[in-house]
Order: sequence, then structure tokens, then C-alpha cells
Amino acid sequence: MSTGTKNLVHILDGVDFLKMDRRTFMKAVGLLGATVMLDSYKAEIVSALEFAETKLVWLHGSECTGCSESLLNGGNPDIVQALNKLNVNLAYHETLLAQQGIFVDGKLANTSELNSEILLEELIKEGNYILIVEGSIPNGPQGSGKYLMIGKKTFKEIIAEAAPNANAIIAVGSCAAYGGITSADSDIAKDTDYRGVAFAKENPKGGILQELGIDKPVINIPGCPAHPDWILLTLGAVILGKIKVPEDLPVLLDNYGRPKVFYPPDHTVHENCPRRGYYDRGEFDEQVGGEKCLWKLGCKAPYAHADCAIRKWNGSVSFCTQAGGPCIACVEPGFPDTSRPLYVEAEDKGVLLGANIDTVSKVAIGAAAVVAGVHAVRRIKGE
Repeated sequence: MSTGTKNLVHILDGVDFLKMDRRTFMKAVGLLGATVMLDSYKAEIVSALEFAETKLVWLHGSECTGCSESLLNGGNPDIVQALNKLNVNLAYHETLLAQQGIFVDGKLANTSELNSEILLEELIKEGNYILIVEGSIPNGPQGSGKYLMIGKKTFKEIIAEAAPNANAIIAVGSCAAYGGITSADSDIAKDTDYRGVAFAKENPKGGILQELGIDKPVINIPGCPAHPDWILLTLGAVILGKIKVPEDLPVLLDNYGRPKVFYPPDHTVHENCPRRGYYDRGEFDEQVGGEKCLWKLGCKAPYAHADCAIRKWNGSVSFCTQAGGPCIACVEPGFPDTSRPLYVEAEDKGVLLGANIDTVSKVAIGAAAVVAGVHAVRRIKGE
């Protein structure tokens, strides 16, 4: 060890690493060199990393927990690997919290270790966390939010407390982003009045934050459910500072608050669908179980802005149309109303440059058949 390094080690002997800010800590690590640092300050490094950890507060509104299940099914990385690599403390997640509740083993629990309500209150008071919301927020009846009570509070009140103290807010799934299935048109829709965090369906001024008068940017990760990559990669980019909130958001997000890299404004699921070749040749399945284009079975892939066909699901091996299920455009802000009726051909909608399906079929079957056929072969072969 050089004399200079020995002197620096001596100086730092009296330093409390837990009181260092992250910048000073990283500078000290750089000056000492990783090996010396690890030898001399192993315990302090562990404490410092804990000090620098990122806390996640994951709230559940009105939903099916499908997005959490999707995240848990992620493969590369899986959620444990991701949380470890990013030094994330999943401080609150109602589905995954063990031994938590108002009552534990039949007895009233009055500490944050056992009582999730107390734990959440303490975390919100401490602040400095990333808030993830899964599920929509009922505003009804009549603005009370009482269609979803957790303990003695409405979920709307919990969002009102948690959002202002968050460093960043991510709405995971179509319900949290736009209201999703819970906000679908029905006889009770006006009474329940389900909202997304920042949007109400396509309305960017209808979200619950606007209703509460809270001005905070929100990153939307829609999907029913959201792809685990979309969640983890967005979260990782925010934690690592690759996305600066709020400075970078106007450039990185589309008009509906979605990261353009996963939900390209100029790209749809249809363009890279493995059944696209059949579409180009005007060959369509009219019964479930075939291998041709699913348009006549209600596929909405031409209207779905997402990279599903490239990224794929289930460990990057398949996705909906590949498994025989028509795309239902679950990533779009009007879902499910804009996709209904499901599994029925969208006869009146233009497809690709305004042409309807009959026009496309005639062109494909006619003079363009050779070109379309080549394209089809490429698609089918996965080239």
C-alpha cells in the first residue's frame, strides 16, 4: 500500500460512512481503490450500500394482482436477481409481505414489523422511495373513494399521502395506468368512477392525482398484464439514473405516458407478428386453432403499440398470437372498451394506411402476391 493511500486510510478511519452522502462515498471508494477498500472497510461498505439502497413502496388498488404475478414469472433477470443487483429494498408489497396484517395469528399487531398499516405509514413519513401502483383507484361514490377501503382509509387517501413523498411514480398495468378493466363501460361505471394514477382512459387530465391536486410525473407501464421486462427495465433505468425524473420524461414517454422504447408510437404488434405473412397473402383463420392470420377472429394487433412480437413472453419463447389468441390491444389507453367486441372482426376500422381488410386481401391475392409471398415466407421462417 502506498504512503498516500495509507494516509488516506488513516484519515478515513474516523469517518462514519453511514453519514456520508452517496457522492462522497463513491469518491472515497475511487481514491482508495476497490481492493484496499474491500479489505479495510468491508463492514462499512455493507452499511453504506444499505444506506444507499432504493426503497420501493408497491401499492395495490382495484386489480387482480396479475401484474405482480407477471413480474414474479420474469426469467432473465428474475425478480430476486433484479432486486439484488439494483440494491432494492422492497419495503412494502401487500401480496408479498410475510406475517403482516392488522391481526397476526389472531392477535392484534401494533408494530410495523407485524402491522402493514403502521409499516406503510412509517415508510410514507420517511419518504425517499419509488412508488409503484398496481390497480386502479376508485373515486366513487361521489368522490369519496369508499369503493376501496384498506383498514380505515380509502385507497384514494393512501395515494394522496404516498404520492407527494415519492421520488418517482410508476403505474404498472392497464388498471393503474388508465383504469383498465375496472373502468370499462357498465351500468355502475359512473358510481365506482375508477381512475388511473395519471389518466382516466385516454384523458390525461382525469387521473386520480389531478383529482387530488397533486402535480407529479408518472411513468405508465400498461398491459394486462404488463411484461416483466417492461417493469424491471424501467425500474432499473430510474434507479441507475438512466432516466432522470422528471427531466427526461417528455422525450422518453409518448402521449399516454408510456416509454417509447417498449410502446413505439410508429410500430404495432402486427408488424412483427409471426402470422403476418398470412395477412399479406390474404389468408385468414375463421375458426380458433388454425395457423393463419387471426384478423377475422378479432385480432387488434394493428392498433396495439407494443414490442410483444419482438420481445415475446414466457421467457421470450411465445406470445398471444403465436399461441393462437388474437391480440386484444391491452396496452392501449381505451382498453377494454376500444377493443370490444373481443374476438370479433373490426370490420369498420382501417388497417394500415386506411385500407380495410378486403382491400388488403385483394391486393395481396392480386398483383402483389409474389412480393407478399416472399415477405410471408420470411415472417414464417422468423427471419
